[in-house]
Amino acid sequence: MSTDTNPRSPLVVVANRLPVRWSDDDGGEGSWIPSPGGLVAAVGPAISTFDSATWIGWTGGEDEVEPFELEGLRLHPVAIGAEEKVLFYDGMSNGTLWPLYHDKAVPAEFHRHWFEGYRRINRRYAEAAAATAAEGGTVWVHDYQLQLVPGMLREVRPDLRIGYFLHIPFPPPELFVALPWREQLAAGILGADLAGFQTPDAAANFRRLAVRLGLAEYGEEGSDTIIVGDRTVKACAYPIGIDVEHYEQAAMDPATTDRARDLRARLGAPQTVLLGVDRLDYTKGIDVRLRAVLELLEDGTLDPGRVTMIQVAQPSRDDVEAYITLREEVDRLIGQINGDYARVGFPVVHYIHQDVEFDELMAMYRAADVMLVTPFRDGMNLVAKEYVAARYDLTGALVLSEFAGAATELSDAVLVNPYDIDGMKAAILRAVSMEPPQARERMEKLRRAVQSNDASEWGQRFLADLGQIPI
Repeated sequence: MSTDTNPRSPLVVVANRLPVRWSDDDGGEGSWIPSPGGLVAAVGPAISTFDSATWIGWTGGEDEVEPFELEGLRLHPVAIGAEEKVLFYDGMSNGTLWPLYHDKAVPAEFHRHWFEGYRRINRRYAEAAAATAAEGGTVWVHDYQLQLVPGMLREVRPDLRIGYFLHIPFPPPELFVALPWREQLAAGILGADLAGFQTPDAAANFRRLAVRLGLAEYGEEGSDTIIVGDRTVKACAYPIGIDVEHYEQAAMDPATTDRARDLRARLGAPQTVLLGVDRLDYTKGIDVRLRAVLELLEDGTLDPGRVTMIQVAQPSRDDVEAYITLREEVDRLIGQINGDYARVGFPVVHYIHQDVEFDELMAMYRAADVMLVTPFRDGMNLVAKEYVAARYDLTGALVLSEFAGAATELSDAVLVNPYDIDGMKAAILRAVSMEPPQARERMEKLRRAVQSNDASEWGQRFLADLGQIPI
């Protein structure tokens, strides 16, 4: 690690969090280490095509940290105090925007002081980007926490190329217009030259919204551009991918094969292993998935002696009431399933409410016969793609919500409406009983789709398209 002496960069990435986290060592000194995550994997290769780059983001703590360099990347921390986090992150970002953008899975709350805190922190990020970007440089802003940044940045640095990418769904205008600050938030995104979304529907929603609010006019018929004053803004889909080679190599590692074999043995060598891997979030449909499994057991169409389920539910926002309620319901359903159908030493559902190491996750992907990805709404859902990448032998079946962004690319999965519990039951049964030749054919098509949209290609494609837009 070294101190940054030249903060001006031709490329600046602006995200809620830095791509590193602080790790305390045994000596008590500690150090910055890379964070895992899809955004880091996707943006990292694209960054490498620039002579130098800076990443602006929050450390996750309250202490102010000076800019520094790590592994050739300049890191510019943004300070966010405890009270500011409550307004900006817990409040506006995750109490207002998150539920609204996910079709009001729980009611969104609208509070003026949340928005004021959100605007203040967005201004802080924009000022950092303005001070860091080189003349005529490129700034790439990420996600729903920072929607105001592109517009704020354009006000002070019109010389920049500005890109914006939303990783979660963008709602229909009919939902968005409930926001008291709808014009400000939409205008923030319109500050970008290129606005990227996970799906064509999300991009179309944004274009319709901008026109409906009178902030833009449609461009040429059939195009993905809108006219904002004397500027043209391109708003289109860039579905994010995964590091396919990384997951394939990990899946093929003999150690992963051994761990997967051992895992199935410890589960009691069932005929079929179902798997769910999610954050414990109300958008993920975990409770409906469990109800479907419970009813299949009650109907006698699933045999608890032959089918076992693993449900990973990584902790998320444990202090928020909606998440507390969800956890209680998940605990209750798993308790009912295991209480009614487990044998001594062999629960039907193995529940993991903790973070899972990568090696263990890969063993689960390899051990699972059926992957259940059933969110009520999801921007993309990379778990579905990770599972497909791990099935190099063309075995396994994917049950996928039609409301996950991944369904646009992975149409050969067993698609399901997560609001339809009977449809969910039918989809699970179909996946469990699928004949090997049909499963192989479907998985082969799914793997081609995943391999054709690698994470590094996604980032490079976005920045290449942004670079072609005249400013």
